[in-house]
Amino acid sequence: MRYTLTAALPYTNGPIHIGHLAGVYIPADIFARFLRAKGDDVLLVCGSDEHGVPITIRAQKEGLTPQQVVDKYHHIILESFQEFGISFDIYHRTSDPLHHKTAQLFFEELHKKDAFLLQNSEQFFDAENNQFLADRYITGTCPKCQNPNAYGDQCEKCGSTLAPDELINPKSALNGKDLVKKTTKHWFLPLNKYQERLEKWILTDHKNWKINVYGQCKSWLKSPDGLLPRAVTRDLNWGVKVPLPDAENKVLYVWFDAPIGYISATKAWAAQHKKDWELYWKSPDTTLVHFIGKDNIVFHCIVFPAMLMAHGGFILPENVPANEFLNLEGEKISTSRNHAVWLNEYLADFDQKQDELRYVLTSIAPETKDSDFTWSDFQQRINSELVAILGNFVNRVVVLTHKFFDGKIPSNAELANTSPENERILRLYHAHFAAANQTIKNIYTNLENYRFREAQNEFMNLSRQGNKLLADTEPWKLIKTNAPAVAAIISYAIELLANIGVAAQPFLPKTAQKIFEQLNYSPTTEQIKSFWDKKELQTLLPQNTSHSINEPKLLFALIDDDAVNIQKEKLANTKILNQPTPTESFLPLKPDITFEDFSKLDIRTATITAAETIPKADKLLKLTVNTGIDVRTIVSGIAKYFSPQEVVGKQVSVLMNLPTRTLKGVDSQGMILMAADASGKLFFVNASALEGSIVS
Repeated sequence: MRYTLTAALPYTNGPIHIGHLAGVYIPADIFARFLRAKGDDVLLVCGSDEHGVPITIRAQKEGLTPQQVVDKYHHIILESFQEFGISFDIYHRTSDPLHHKTAQLFFEELHKKDAFLLQNSEQFFDAENNQFLADRYITGTCPKCQNPNAYGDQCEKCGSTLAPDELINPKSALNGKDLVKKTTKHWFLPLNKYQERLEKWILTDHKNWKINVYGQCKSWLKSPDGLLPRAVTRDLNWGVKVPLPDAENKVLYVWFDAPIGYISATKAWAAQHKKDWELYWKSPDTTLVHFIGKDNIVFHCIVFPAMLMAHGGFILPENVPANEFLNLEGEKISTSRNHAVWLNEYLADFDQKQDELRYVLTSIAPETKDSDFTWSDFQQRINSELVAILGNFVNRVVVLTHKFFDGKIPSNAELANTSPENERILRLYHAHFAAANQTIKNIYTNLENYRFREAQNEFMNLSRQGNKLLADTEPWKLIKTNAPAVAAIISYAIELLANIGVAAQPFLPKTAQKIFEQLNYSPTTEQIKSFWDKKELQTLLPQNTSHSINEPKLLFALIDDDAVNIQKEKLANTKILNQPTPTESFLPLKPDITFEDFSKLDIRTATITAAETIPKADKLLKLTVNTGIDVRTIVSGIAKYFSPQEVVGKQVSVLMNLPTRTLKGVDSQGMILMAADASGKLFFVNASALEGSIVS
């Protein structure tokens, strides 16, 4: 079969975080690797989404041009994807001339077919910045819950969907100033024209879609007002120019040009590989699947299909297995507050542990509802599952092979006699063989139906079953009395290990390669295809006693408390160090607390009396602090901003009643409060009071 798989184009106004990876890119990669292993013709396309107002705002903040901004983050994002083994066939860019041409041709085709409405409308305009504002950059008071920091498209406090005109006292999020309205003309796509066709296609023909996707589509299609015309152009100087003579200073709206990026990426790939791009977008023999997060459901299930319907000749997506959101330590991931785990920072802190993060994120993937990533759970899953189950099975099998058979695969001969012991072993073997084959079928079924969490859990069951077989047969005891039985057990276990390597490839590609390296063998493409076609254990390794496997190497290392505590401390520090800067001062406030909540915080003035660096922790300083009532040690993540010599003698404010945390072997008894200005420069928070004075 032929598949075109798309993964949502990441927006290039910053790096990507674990929420992106869990929601879109790991699922897309798992599915693509699975289909390729089966022998299907698979094209997985993605690329940087490089247009729109947020890019221009980021450029203003960083003193760069929009092109410099997208160049910077395109390379950061691409490197992260490569490090995590996301196997895109092409990673393109919407700033590429080919994309501009493709998007303009698409627009022109719709224009020739009179698919657009030309309308004048009044839109909010920021006079100081001389630009019309996207809904997200308009803030005001929510008319439903009175939250004073609602956005022009949504109130994050009550969850209501809004329009800018509904806000009370709307202001520019760029500078906090009042907005004016200006009349401007735009081209609109009348989605209502395609409502009936979309309803049949989604609500009748695709009832098998995930409940969260189907439900959101139904709520849009069955809303009282139905689908409404949607602007496809906007006033901006950065983006794909509208290819009409009366459209000066207008570009294609980013929601319109971004999904066309899948098509332009396919064109670029096809040109590189001398393929026909139209086969992947227009042939009825091709299955189109979009991998996205829930914030893109409407665009990929309603808006983009309406665009394709209007154009004509394109296939529509067969499935859109969108995921919900991943939270972090019980809170929403927030790029503006830096409450996130950025992939480039993770790689710096956890060198060569890409598969460990892939595993954890797949284990908690928000497939039908929001889920939560915590560093404690990250540690627990790696230590008790990857290390204790998969890593343990691999190590035991390789160690036993070297111990009993000099590292050579023993002959799997039939047991010579039917003694009660051999009959018991044979019963265990046949039961395990049947269970393993059923597990492989379960992996296949779950992958086929986009249930990647369940598929990965079933994959781990193969190692659980292997460990159980070794525990039940105890070859280390049998070796003295029944060497043929041990040979049969180890031969089977090594073969199971090779099959586990094949099954691991969609989920943990680097780990699969390490397993094959230990076995000193790589399965052929035909063997891998047979594994997935037959959905049962295969004979993969050479069937002779001259094949030697390599010495055992641990697949995974335990994650210690220090590593996790550093990450928790980093998140805790962002709550203090990354308060909104002046240009972000109208972002939503945190939820209200009571006076009783505040009174629980014991904040006191103190003086730093000594400071030193911590070995192998370039972000941390070990501070000795005189609080007036005691002398305590505090580990603070400020080493990038201050030298030890600079901070000695500084008066600071200390949060006293935090539980003690151990960071890099040092007990930290509290937290130093810091402030940051618009440039990111840090300042100690001090009250110019006697040591021990309470800040209240």
